[in-house]
Amino acid sequence: MPKRLRAIRLLSFSDDQPNEQLGSLIPYHVLHPEVTRTPQPSKLTFAVRAIAYVTLPAIAVIALLLLGTTSYGLFAKEQYALAPMVTLVDPNNGTATTLQYGPQVALLQPNFYEQTRDAFIEDSLTFIDVDFTSNQLRYFVDGVLSQSAEILAVGATGSWWETPAGLYTIQKVEERPFSSLGQVYLPNRITFEGNYMIHGIPEYPNGTTVAPEQAVGGIRLSNEAAAALAAVVEKGTPILVHDTVKSVDDFVYEPLAPEVGAKHYLIADIDNGTVLASSDLNAEAPIASVTKLMTAVVASEELDLDSRVWVTAPTFVQSLIPRLRDRTSVSLYSLMQLLLVESSNEASEVIAAQLGREQFITDMNARAKTLGMFHTTYADPSGLSSDNVSSLGDLYLLTKYIYENKRFIFEITANDEVQGATRGGDFAGLLNFNHVDGIDSFLGGKVGETEAAGQTSVSIHEIEAQGTTRQVAVILMGSSARTDDVTSLLNYAEHQFRR
Repeated sequence: MPKRLRAIRLLSFSDDQPNEQLGSLIPYHVLHPEVTRTPQPSKLTFAVRAIAYVTLPAIAVIALLLLGTTSYGLFAKEQYALAPMVTLVDPNNGTATTLQYGPQVALLQPNFYEQTRDAFIEDSLTFIDVDFTSNQLRYFVDGVLSQSAEILAVGATGSWWETPAGLYTIQKVEERPFSSLGQVYLPNRITFEGNYMIHGIPEYPNGTTVAPEQAVGGIRLSNEAAAALAAVVEKGTPILVHDTVKSVDDFVYEPLAPEVGAKHYLIADIDNGTVLASSDLNAEAPIASVTKLMTAVVASEELDLDSRVWVTAPTFVQSLIPRLRDRTSVSLYSLMQLLLVESSNEASEVIAAQLGREQFITDMNARAKTLGMFHTTYADPSGLSSDNVSSLGDLYLLTKYIYENKRFIFEITANDEVQGATRGGDFAGLLNFNHVDGIDSFLGGKVGETEAAGQTSVSIHEIEAQGTTRQVAVILMGSSARTDDVTSLLNYAEHQFRR
């Protein structure tokens, strides 16, 4: 393997200007010794000078390119304006891919995380480094370590406060906000990506603090460390989050083949990816209201579910059970319940409107790409359009991501108690469309149905296999008898692998 070289070098603005004088083709370093320059924030770019070899799931060999913070052009959202832009460059073909702000699977890789962090330090950036592998939070000012603190607790697994590895920016800093869902005060809360946060020790209204082992809120520091950090950070400051790759599950299945009427079907272990039975994993088909799973993901990552919004019921979509006509405001959490339990098309449009409908749909498609869903296109937030298409393989990737990082979404679909929410939503007596009649193993999921898509569904179930309990994903597209197909796939799996 080639020797690993330093991938980033700082260039001044003048280095990027053409030199048309005599001798301009003579290499610069022959005529001039290298000098040290004081960075000028408004005139800096960063360029790749050598190739760094990093193992990634999708790109085996990449290099980092950081573009200056003032001349950026690919991020329209206000919170990204002060943040650097990170680009992955494939040296085999020169293709450059911008590393989107938000959760990033690539930052689970230690080498890639370390190279990104070191590039930030070398180029004198101010940023927060959150490393869950060492339970340490570090704050760098102009590339120099300024503060360091122990991470005392993190968001509950599967809650909307659980923070995946990724690249984020600070959206706001608040002294002592109150979470109506958690029913706690969060001292010196630093919010990023909508629902992710850094804060001190949560405190109940009666003045008592939460127990050390109680998972309430996001990334928890001591009150002293949180106050010190909140006093100096600014909106737009980048936050780099690193976590460990989930250990490989070595459970092994021994396969056969079921009778299923759906045109496209899949049953696969959610933990280790073993496919128990499937049709073509890459064939694309309309997915109807299964679209709302991505709507929920984007909403949970970009909007504050603890907030209330003004409601104007959209007139261009209808829901089987309209509930927004007489409402002037509603909590975003309650909209998520309508979206996922009763498959409300109205709720999907009101949620999307909080970012702007077109921007929200753009974000849905961008999020699909970061998850590796390359056979997926979203045309609206509800799934009504036949242009909402995906594949079995892509829907499995989405299902696994939600199960591992956003499990509260599946808990809502099952009408289960949701971690982090101590009160219910604004609507009582919701009718759950997702349950499969006659099946007690249902843990959560989403159904859909349109004329173009037929019946579709994504659901998580528990089965007994080879003496242990396993969780499997059942995915259908183009079914005409959804309950029969789900039942057939579950019976097949248990019959084949129970022993």
